[in-house]
Amino acid sequence: MRALIVDDEPLARARLAALLGECEGIEIVGSIGDGEAALGSLGDLQPDVLLLDINMPGLSGTAVAQRLAGRTRPQVIFCTAYEAHALKAFELGAVDYLLKPVRLERLRDALQRAQRRLADTPREPTAYLHGRLRGEQVRIALAEVICLLADEKYVVVQHRRGELLIEESLRQLEEAYPDQLIRLHRNCLVPPPRLLGVKTLADGRVLARLDGTELSPEISRRNLPAVRKLLRLG
Repeated sequence: MRALIVDDEPLARARLAALLGECEGIEIVGSIGDGEAALGSLGDLQPDVLLLDINMPGLSGTAVAQRLAGRTRPQVIFCTAYEAHALKAFELGAVDYLLKPVRLERLRDALQRAQRRLADTPREPTAYLHGRLRGEQVRIALAEVICLLADEKYVVVQHRRGELLIEESLRQLEEAYPDQLIRLHRNCLVPPPRLLGVKTLADGRVLARLDGTELSPEISRRNLPAVRKLLRLG
């Protein structure tokens, strides 16, 4: 089982990594210090379980879990020093809520519970977009996509390794992947995990902050409520 540690305290991350090293069948795929970076890494790291702190600068652990609500992977195990958020954690579908200092026995129990959940919900097949790059037919996993931009007859797929042109329209893509893409504007779709936040300009326009790119697509007034709901900002 692939595990990702998310905690803003280096010592806490190191301790969890040491404990995970004593748990059979666990591969640590990453150790990250903030929630935004964790969300941005999911496409590349593909963790099965997230060991998630709650009180972190920027995006809190509960905000990260809210973004992941409804997904079978990764499962979330909260690891925190505070008891106060336990009810909220389980409302968000967390596997377990471990108080620091985390004990090895409790961690093993939580991981076994996560494994059982994953066994009951098999991994969904990887979705790919097919397009052209310098005259060749290529494909890119949807998990690697940063954003999709309409450009005349084609859609430009921006991903971590560059760009790709595809012939499907944004509407076709939105209908094909309703849970994996959200519309920002009539000419832009993004995968929800790539959304880091929004910023409002002096002229009233609202732009999206995306992981993996300096591009800030505009969010239309029509789509802004859905984006704010996703980000839990409004």
